[in-house]
Amino acid sequence: MSTKVSDHILERLRAWGVEQVFGYPGDGINGLLAAWGRAENRPRFVQSRHEEMSAFEAVGYAKFSGRIGVCAATSGPGAIHLLNGLYDAKLDHVPVLAIVGQTNRTAMGGSYQQEVDLHTLYKDVASEFVETVTVPEQLPNVLDRAIRTAYARRCPTALIIPGDVQELDYSPPTHAFKMVPSSLGMSEFTATPTDEALRRAAEVLNAGEKVAVLVGQGAAGAVAEVREVAELLGAGVAKALLGKDVLSDELPYVTGPIGLLGSRPSYELMRDCDTLLTIGSSFPYTQFMPEFGKARGVQIDIDAHMIGMRYPYEVNLIGDAQATLRRLIPLLKAEGRSRKWYDAVCANVKRWHATMERRAAVAADPINPEYVARALDPLLPDDAILTSDSGSVANWYARHITMRPGMRGSLSGTLATMGPGVPYAIGAKFAHPDRPVFALVGDGAMQMNGLAEMITAAKYRDLWSDPRLVVAVWNNQDLNQVTWEMRAMEGAPSFLPSQSIPDVQYAAFARSLGLTGIRVEKPEDVEAAWRAGLEADGPAVLEFLTDPAVPPIPPHASWEQMEATAASILKGDADRGSVIKQGLKAKVQEFLPGRAKQ
Repeated sequence: MSTKVSDHILERLRAWGVEQVFGYPGDGINGLLAAWGRAENRPRFVQSRHEEMSAFEAVGYAKFSGRIGVCAATSGPGAIHLLNGLYDAKLDHVPVLAIVGQTNRTAMGGSYQQEVDLHTLYKDVASEFVETVTVPEQLPNVLDRAIRTAYARRCPTALIIPGDVQELDYSPPTHAFKMVPSSLGMSEFTATPTDEALRRAAEVLNAGEKVAVLVGQGAAGAVAEVREVAELLGAGVAKALLGKDVLSDELPYVTGPIGLLGSRPSYELMRDCDTLLTIGSSFPYTQFMPEFGKARGVQIDIDAHMIGMRYPYEVNLIGDAQATLRRLIPLLKAEGRSRKWYDAVCANVKRWHATMERRAAVAADPINPEYVARALDPLLPDDAILTSDSGSVANWYARHITMRPGMRGSLSGTLATMGPGVPYAIGAKFAHPDRPVFALVGDGAMQMNGLAEMITAAKYRDLWSDPRLVVAVWNNQDLNQVTWEMRAMEGAPSFLPSQSIPDVQYAAFARSLGLTGIRVEKPEDVEAAWRAGLEADGPAVLEFLTDPAVPPIPPHASWEQMEATAASILKGDADRGSVIKQGLKAKVQEFLPGRAKQ
C-alpha cells in the first residue's frame, strides 16, 4: 500500500516525539483520521468535546511538559473554534502546532460548504508561521518548519491541509530546482549578552540599596540562580502569575504575586525599591511597577522582541535567564549591604501570610471562598500541578496557594480567557500521568465548558497512572470578578441580568459520569471534601457553595483595609459592595485612571 500524505504527517509527528494530538473529528480531516487508523492511533488522538478545548489542552500540555502541544480540527467551524486557545498560546508564549483541514482544492473559490479563508484567518494568531499544503512535495519541510518555529519563537504555528491533499500519494521533494528538502530535529541553544552589557547591569544592581526582583515564566529554568541573586543583593522577589511556580513561596523574601491580583508586600516592594531587576517576564501593568525615575532598572529576556517594554530599563540583557544570571552573579557584590531593606521585606511577607489566614477565617454565607483555597494549601502533595481559571478564583489561587519546590501551576496569564482551567488540567495529566492535578475554577467557567470536558476526563481516566484529577468549583451563582470590577471601577452595583447565573448541580453531574462528586454547603466540611478528592480513585468534582460578597481586595488597599473589608462587607450591609465602592474606589482610580473614567 502506498504512503499517503496523511500517513507521512503522522509518521513525521512521531519522529518529532509527538505522543498525542488533541482534536475533534470532522470530514475536513477524514484523510488524517483514516491514517490514524492505519497507524494504530500513534500519536494518540485525544478527543475533546469541542475544538476550543483541544487547543486549551494542547496549551496545558505544552506549559507543563515543555514540549510542543499539537491540536487538530476540521475545516471551517472546527478551525475557527481553535482560535481562542491558539491566542492563549500566542499571548503566553507557548509552542503549539495546529493542523487543520480545508475543502478540496477543486472547490476553493466556489463558496463551497465550510469554505473559509483559513490562511487569512490564521495569519494573526499564527503570525510566525502558517502555510497551506497544496502538493505532497511541500512536506516534510513545512511541518518541520512549523514545529521548529513553534519551539524557537515559543508561539503557535499552523498547517492547513486540503482534504484531497491528505489522500494523495506521498512523494518527497527531489534534488531539483524549486524543491525544499528538510531534516529532523534542532539542537538546544543558549543566548547570552556581551561582557560589556553584563558589566553595565552589574553596576546598576550593585549601586542599589533597595533591590526588587520580578520573575516570570521565563525564569523557570533559573531557580537556583534567581535565589542566589536575590540573596546576594538582599532583594525581595515578586512573581508575575505565570511565574508563580518559579520560586518557592516558603522563602522569606518572596513577596508573592504582583498586579491587581497580587499581594500587599509585592505592591510595597515595587513602590519603595530603588532598583528593579526583571527576569523572564513581560508583566504588562506599568501602574504596579516603580514610579518612573524613582528606580533604576535591568531586564533579562531571551526575546529581543519583548524586551525594553513596561518600564524604562537602563540595561536590557538579551539572553537565556539561567546562562545570563550565571555570568552576572560573579560581578555582583554582597558586602557592605544594609539588612534593613531585606528585613522589612521579610516582615511584610510574614504579615501578609498572617493577614491572609485571618481573612480566610472570616465567617461567610455559606462559605468564605478564601477559606476553600486556604484549606487546600497544606494538603497539596509536593508534586501537585495546579491550574486556575480566570475570574475571582484566580485571586484565591494567587494569594492562598503556597508554591513549594516541585509544584507546578499556571493559568491564562495574558489573554485571561475564561474556560482553560479544566482542559489545562487534562493536558497536564497527559503530560504527567503520574502526578496529581488540581483545577480551580469558578462556576461561570465550569458552565461555559468545564462540565462538558469532565466527559473527556472520564473517557481517558484509565490512561493515567495517578488517577487524581480534582476539579474544585467555587459555586456562588455570580460572575464574581466582573461584579467586583463593576463595583470598584464603575461605582455601580451588580447588574443581575448579566451577572447572576444558575445554581447547577456540578457534583451530581460528575456522579452521573461515574466520577466522584461532592457538594459542600458548610465550612466545617471543606477540609474533608479536599481529603476525599485526594483519596478518590479517579477524577473528582468538589463543589463548594461560596459567598459572592467576599471581595478580592486590590493590593494597594492598606493593611487595615485588607484586614477589615471582608468582615465589614459580611456584616449584612444594605449594599454589600458599599465598602468597596466608598473605601477603595479612590485607590483604584489612582492606579487605573483611564478605566475609572470610562
